[in-house]
Amino acid sequence: MEKFRTVLDFCLSHQKVLGYSAVSLLTAGSERLFSVVVFQCPCNSWNTLYGSVFLLVPALILFLLGYLLNVRTWRLFTGCCAPGRCCCCIHRRRCWRYFRVLWLMTVSAAVAPLTWIAVALLGANIYECTASGSSLLQRHLCQGRGTQCHEQVARIPCGGTLSQEAQTSVSLRAQSQVLGWILIASIMVLVLTGTCINRCRSPVSFLQLRFWKIYLEKEREVFERKATEHATKLAERNLKCFFEFTEPQPFQTPSNKDWQQISSLYAFNTKGQYYSMIHKYISANRGTSIRSTEEDVFSPALGFVDGTDFNETRTL
Repeated sequence: MEKFRTVLDFCLSHQKVLGYSAVSLLTAGSERLFSVVVFQCPCNSWNTLYGSVFLLVPALILFLLGYLLNVRTWRLFTGCCAPGRCCCCIHRRRCWRYFRVLWLMTVSAAVAPLTWIAVALLGANIYECTASGSSLLQRHLCQGRGTQCHEQVARIPCGGTLSQEAQTSVSLRAQSQVLGWILIASIMVLVLTGTCINRCRSPVSFLQLRFWKIYLEKEREVFERKATEHATKLAERNLKCFFEFTEPQPFQTPSNKDWQQISSLYAFNTKGQYYSMIHKYISANRGTSIRSTEEDVFSPALGFVDGTDFNETRTL
């Protein structure tokens, strides 16, 4: 039991890294399976278009799925164009805040598509097919050899018969793998640099960040339990009145304004240690607005607060 608790604590403290690693592994496995089972280079004039589609379109789909499955997406956009509210950003500060949240969402959504492209380049099949259909490569290899040479170059991914075609195939595979490793190294350098910058600019200490993440996990668990109990009691009251033809008893439940306030984007205030919007809301007088003020700090290091999933992914 003690070992299980140790593993659980490790997962909680590194859940973001483990989550990205799991996404990357699943994407890499899917790409390899996709390349082996589905991808078949036509070895004709369609090479470039066919290879580009297999390289970029799945990456685009994964990128859009990253937005769709991100809790911040719906926390940011839910109700922003509701009746009676302005769709546009009136205040420059609020627009800048939305832009920073959107940037964090973009970084998270880019993990899977970049993994797809990197693994595809390391496999070299898609790049070889795409490059062999390029008019630039065909003109370079077929100078003074006639038009039939273009067809031979297009057949390189299917196994060329000439020694020059075989050498070109080896060169294309080497280029693809080099680009793949460069892309992976660039991603790792950017991730490390961005993480270091975010941690350096963090308004709270390292141990407080760990406590913060534990608190949010516990708050999520309690929220789910309390929300289930509250919804169950409300449903029982309504159904009892429906079937027994009785008048409903008074039932206290949060108002629309209450829900809107705790669902807004989080802002850190140096004068108050609020670990979530619920914490900030209950610390203020009920009915008082808790919208951001000039003293609020929007730190990327605290972006995990808005990413807390109150079981939203199950309802999307």
